Amino acid sequence: MSHSQSSQPSLAAPSTRAEESRSFIVLAAVMAPVLSVVFVAGYGFTVWIYQLFAGPPGS
Repeated sequence: MSHSQSSQPSLAAPSTRAEESRSFIVLAAVMAPVLSVVFVAGYGFTVWIYQLFAGPPGS
């Protein structure tokens, strides 16, 4: 059984500064707001479904 292929590290080229900057911009300017909206919408949906069955607060 040959272990040479399974033990070789990945030969992917190291990322450049431009690629890292682009990744940071995508994460900071796109993914963070999208994830925030998804989180708040999910929480609102959870509260809405809870109140659908339990009734509004104070009732």
